[in-house]
Amino acid sequence: MTFMNAQNSPTCALIDLEALRHNCRIIKQAMLPSQRMLAVVKADAYGHGAIPVSYCLQAEGVQDFGVARVEEGVTLRKAGLEGEILVFGGAFRGQEKVLLENRLTPTIFDLEAAQRLNAAAAAAGETLAYHLKIDTGMSRIGFLLEDLPEALHALAELSHLRLEGVYSHFALADSPGHQVTSNQVERFRLALETLKTLGVTPGEIHLSNSAGILTAPLPDCTLVRPGISLYGSAPSAALADQLDLHPVMTFQTQVARLQDLPAGTGVSYGHQFVTSRPTRLASLPVGYADGFHRGLSNQVEVLIRGEKVPVVGTICMDWALADVTDLPEVAVGDKVTLLGCDGDHCIRSEEWATRLNTISYEIYCQVGARVPRCYPELE
Repeated sequence: MTFMNAQNSPTCALIDLEALRHNCRIIKQAMLPSQRMLAVVKADAYGHGAIPVSYCLQAEGVQDFGVARVEEGVTLRKAGLEGEILVFGGAFRGQEKVLLENRLTPTIFDLEAAQRLNAAAAAAGETLAYHLKIDTGMSRIGFLLEDLPEALHALAELSHLRLEGVYSHFALADSPGHQVTSNQVERFRLALETLKTLGVTPGEIHLSNSAGILTAPLPDCTLVRPGISLYGSAPSAALADQLDLHPVMTFQTQVARLQDLPAGTGVSYGHQFVTSRPTRLASLPVGYADGFHRGLSNQVEVLIRGEKVPVVGTICMDWALADVTDLPEVAVGDKVTLLGCDGDHCIRSEEWATRLNTISYEIYCQVGARVPRCYPELE
């Protein structure tokens, strides 16, 4: 990911590290005093930049981080990040050596992968700590409760592996009071009892994601795994008022060109918008390749000089158009806020998510790689 001053590019994602710190502190207040935070920084910290985000959180006392893939963990290690880095997706075939070399902690959810990791650790003369994944109802990865005794016996035979943690993942914690969540908690506790019966005592236990922190606080757990809440969005509308979260990302561009069109003029691909009056359009150098989704065409507004103006016509790969007829003072070079606040108005990722029938997670993650992430605090 490119780090650069916002002045070097008309389009950028401004990352507010103070908002990140605020969210971290707010989440800590919602955790039990005995619990630590494992900050989820996968997918380049949900598009916010994993390296500066991780260092910011480390300065707030966070020492445990979660990534999805080995290569994400390697990126953090190469940047000098210390502390434990848990790889949720485990190690795929051929990644065992690099995982060991970078002191990453794998998730184990199948025996074949465990055997590969054990062989690699034996060859390196090491004992590799891992976290065991239990499938309590997500039906994605992990050992089923009924298969756990057999799996634990098999894992105990792998002398170069050491079980350090055990965890599972909620499927519906963002729907408060849902029976599935209660069932998952019960199955997870049964799994812990199975471990205890077999003489296995994991040092780390974790289940709660951002939603689970609010809906299922579990005293059994030593860790919680906030993700989306760190970046300023609630995990669902039902939990929107539970925490005072501040959005961390502001997605903005500039007015590149102004043009006056007569009534009856078709605009952009397909002429999905036709002017109904003499119209002034602002051309914006941002498009769906940057994460300004084509599905938002004629559906959303942007902020210019603190006022909302409509996006008109089809959003292109590299360009979008805004109707600024009612803002005659707009000039080339003016800041345009796609996501974020300007003056008294704000545009939230949740608004885009509603229009696109998706979630805030996807909105942040799809802000394109060619959009520089800018950190004013670090400049």
